[in-house]
Amino acid sequence: MNIEELSKSQLILLTILVNFVTSVATGILTVSLLDHAPAFVTQTVNRVVEHTIETVAAAAPAAIIQAPAPSNQDLVTAAIGADAARIVAIYDAATGTSTPVVSPGSYIAKSRIVVTAAQDDLPKEALIEFTTGSYVAASLSKAGKGIAIYGFADDAVLPKISSPALVPASELKLGETALSVSADGTAATGIVARISAKGISTTLPEIGVGTAVVDLSGNLIGIGIGSPSGLLVGTDTINAILAPAPSTATSTPAK
Repeated sequence: MNIEELSKSQLILLTILVNFVTSVATGILTVSLLDHAPAFVTQTVNRVVEHTIETVAAAAPAAIIQAPAPSNQDLVTAAIGADAARIVAIYDAATGTSTPVVSPGSYIAKSRIVVTAAQDDLPKEALIEFTTGSYVAASLSKAGKGIAIYGFADDAVLPKISSPALVPASELKLGETALSVSADGTAATGIVARISAKGISTTLPEIGVGTAVVDLSGNLIGIGIGSPSGLLVGTDTINAILAPAPSTATSTPAK
């Protein structure tokens, strides 16, 4: 066959075939020569090959594998799961679990406290039921401005549960997602609708007194007061109650 009669595709294939055969022949010839070459020649060739590989590898961009960002549904699910794990049931210690739950609460592991909404029927001595199935005695330690806080004895063994951050009202944004899980396990979603001196208003439905409300990160936004629906006591109140009282220094009058 005359080479001039070949088409462009055939010429390209022929060129590739010639290059392939030449490369194979060159490789075989190089290996054969290295087998019979002196040791210092082989070492020099190996150094050149290694240096070439290092240079190419350094010049090539590193492949960066990034995990896909979590979807909004994933964030909601994770936040609700974290909130649900911190829900506790508050019983009157005098009657124990033979009577209905007095109120739900939210366990803040970092401070070893349970936070709920202030109510007239809250017992001073309580029995706290955790989602792990354990019961621990607690005492009403602090209360004020719509918030009640139960504390535990120093030697009390408490479940290891992730502790939420307390999000101040100044860091909340209108339209921010608000999530809650009621005492019966019902999850609800809404948004922050208003922030005022009365508290944090959300579009959440009736969530029950003492129910915790969290953001998409699972951090605490506030505690539901039951009525009006969707109104929360913000975490600023919790921080204010937990803050140590300022010490008053007594001065001795000069003589």
